Amino acid sequence: MKPLILIPFIVLTLWACQNPKTENNSTTQTNILPPPTTYNYVEIDSVKLFYREAGPKHKPTIVLLHGYPSSSHSYRNLIPMLASQYHVIAPDNLGSGYSTHLDPETTKHTFDLLADYTEKLLDTLLIKNYVMYMQDFGAPVGYRLMMKNPQRIKALIVQNANAYLDGLTPQRQEFFRTAQTDTTQAKHDFLYNLTSEDAIINKQYLFDIDPLNRNSQSPDAWTHDLAFLSTKKDREIQVQLFQDYNTNLIRYPKWQNMLKTQQPKTLIAWGKKDVKFNYKGAKAYLRDLPNAELHLLDAGHFAAEEKTREIAKLILDFLAKHEIE
Repeated sequence: MKPLILIPFIVLTLWACQNPKTENNSTTQTNILPPPTTYNYVEIDSVKLFYREAGPKHKPTIVLLHGYPSSSHSYRNLIPMLASQYHVIAPDNLGSGYSTHLDPETTKHTFDLLADYTEKLLDTLLIKNYVMYMQDFGAPVGYRLMMKNPQRIKALIVQNANAYLDGLTPQRQEFFRTAQTDTTQAKHDFLYNLTSEDAIINKQYLFDIDPLNRNSQSPDAWTHDLAFLSTKKDREIQVQLFQDYNTNLIRYPKWQNMLKTQQPKTLIAWGKKDVKFNYKGAKAYLRDLPNAELHLLDAGHFAAEEKTREIAKLILDFLAKHEIE
């Protein structure tokens, strides 16, 4: 090849090396950051309900229902992992987090009440159909919503969320029964003590965590929760929910029959070290949902805090497999 012919070739090669904007690089750069999360209030029936929202609204919606003693804050890390591909809504229950805390002396807090307000929130936001993620208290709220209108639920994600007595030891079942039936001051005081700082930290978040692995639990979780349990009225709200919890055990057979009849697409991602809601409760779902996908994770009750990335990947893979996109 003659030298004069080589010159344009060399210049072109050097330019290409200095400008490596391939299609792959462009795609990687545009998809590296998740959508922002917004923090919102809706006023319904003179109360304010708080919710976190992220992701494109034209995509399917995932509703994240939180447990005790937490709020939507428990999903702060999970939300951005899902929001690149889905529209995500995470509400605070009435009486929890940033939502209105009504006076427990004038308002009896029950799971029926929580579910009613969650339904009103979703209706106000014009969310007709959604994937429902439930953890702990999220199950009593979620299954009440599903019982009312099962066709709205596109899929279930069950994370340490009981619907079977198998997941509760006899002692735990007795705890919930007596919380409802024992109206003595001594019982009330016992339940009230479960909302104390020591109980929230050591009997909830760190209860089923190996001492050598406690750095998997962010102190932000209980610090945030305790900020909303700082008054006697805040704590009494949670006592009332403890007292109402046995209504869920009574409804388990109805929920199970609904699951068996409806056969929703279901992902079960359960922290197998959970002592309060043990792994037998996860396996029990398979009796009525034989096609459910079950994963027992090396985590405790708050698996979304410990294994956020693993749960996010399970959700994204599961929804893609079932073409919910």
